[in-house]
Amino acid sequence: MNLLKTLATVSGMTLISRILGFVRDVVIARIFGASLATDAFFVAFKIPNLLRRLFAEGAFSQAFVPILAEYRSQRGERETRLLVDHVAAMLAIALFVVTVLGIVAAPAIIYVGAPGFAAIPEKFDLTVSLLRITFPYILFISLVALAGGILNTYSRFSVPALTPVLLNLSFIVFALWLAPYFDPPVAALAWAVFAGGVLQLAFQVPFLARLKLLPRFTLDLKDSGVWRIVRQMGPAVFGVSVGQISLLINMVFASFLVTGSVSWLYYADRLMEFPAGLLGVALGTILLPSLSRYHAARSLSEYSQLLDWGLRMTLLLAMPAAAALALLAVPLTATLFQYGAFSASDVFATRDAVVAYSVGLIGLIVVKVLAPGFYARQDIKTPVRIGIVTLVGTQVMNLILIWPLKHAGLALAIGLGACLNAVLLYRGLRRRGIYQPLPGWPIFLLKILLAIYVMTAVLWLATGSSAEWLASGALERALRLSWVVIAGAATYFGTLWVLGFRPADFAKRV
Repeated sequence: MNLLKTLATVSGMTLISRILGFVRDVVIARIFGASLATDAFFVAFKIPNLLRRLFAEGAFSQAFVPILAEYRSQRGERETRLLVDHVAAMLAIALFVVTVLGIVAAPAIIYVGAPGFAAIPEKFDLTVSLLRITFPYILFISLVALAGGILNTYSRFSVPALTPVLLNLSFIVFALWLAPYFDPPVAALAWAVFAGGVLQLAFQVPFLARLKLLPRFTLDLKDSGVWRIVRQMGPAVFGVSVGQISLLINMVFASFLVTGSVSWLYYADRLMEFPAGLLGVALGTILLPSLSRYHAARSLSEYSQLLDWGLRMTLLLAMPAAAALALLAVPLTATLFQYGAFSASDVFATRDAVVAYSVGLIGLIVVKVLAPGFYARQDIKTPVRIGIVTLVGTQVMNLILIWPLKHAGLALAIGLGACLNAVLLYRGLRRRGIYQPLPGWPIFLLKILLAIYVMTAVLWLATGSSAEWLASGALERALRLSWVVIAGAATYFGTLWVLGFRPADFAKRV
């Protein structure tokens, strides 16, 4: 399997999802703006979405995939199928209980998750009602994560990567055509989340059936593999999802700021998540199964070389993405969101958060590559210790930065915390001899920095003033932004070509 080709495929599927995600956010911004109603919805969506990330991109996948890969390579198809059946049953029961408790305890969850809303009864009550609609999403999407883990282990990467498209389509349909039938209209967004979860699960079922791995949901409490996964999952929540926990705590802080702060952070997070998902999630998704197989086969040299490839691909793509995100913060925000109720002041407030997020974008993506280096070895303790240190450090930075920078300070703390997480993970891999960098890193980095310098010069000249973007029409903005992005990308990769980089240099077969 050519990992570069696989990365391109997964990133392409993710790109489709992200583009539709931006269409969904444009629709939401145009119809609902940044208001009390959107603040309430984004909090109601953030809580189950946090749990989704813990499972779909975090604790469950990191615990389940290495053990599933071990069963597949060492125990045969029969025991692998039994493991899938038993894990599915245990997961479904646990999630049903969590969902019921979440619906019943919605007021308490909002008191904890957004305590500032309690001062505005209308805002608090609306958030509670929306959370009760969105909370079952965690049941559906966690079963989607189970299906995705199985498909990824069997190298069916494109199906899980394409699945999120259905949630975005659900949002667009409910917001554009069904919102007038709900009271309040923002409730349509909550029901879109519910419907999206059902659609995503239904989409993956036929592909599991083709592999003859459709779960039969048979519970066996004596299955040692199930309990190994359970034991791995608990601490893995900290090790993988520190950034998401920090985002949740940020929501607590933001709830005390002026109305609109939660929404500005949400829209900025969406812009930051575009490169983070396109690169970080895609790389982490394809690396984990391969690293797990190398670990099971005790191929230590190949293990290290695969991590080296992942880091080089990350820096090659994430460093220019971070620079471009900061430089194009106003053009991106204005082009995507400044319609209808989304004002010019909302653009600048979102811009501040985008620039702050861009500082830590590289760290956010590098963590997605380095964390699998531990989890593929079924090492949970090290990332947990690092995660605790990172979480504490991030909250200290929150307290320091929120006063001078308001909501942008919260975004900056997330980014700096991710960089701290990445540095500690890297140091841990190096100290244990798990990762040994291949020769050529100094020249590699020097060439990338030179290409970024040329790219930023072109972007600076091509972007122009913020006033021009705010005064332009929608079509003019979109065409101009497309031209600027193409010019920046062509400059960056063209410079790398002149400096001797070739696509074949990054082909990696496993």
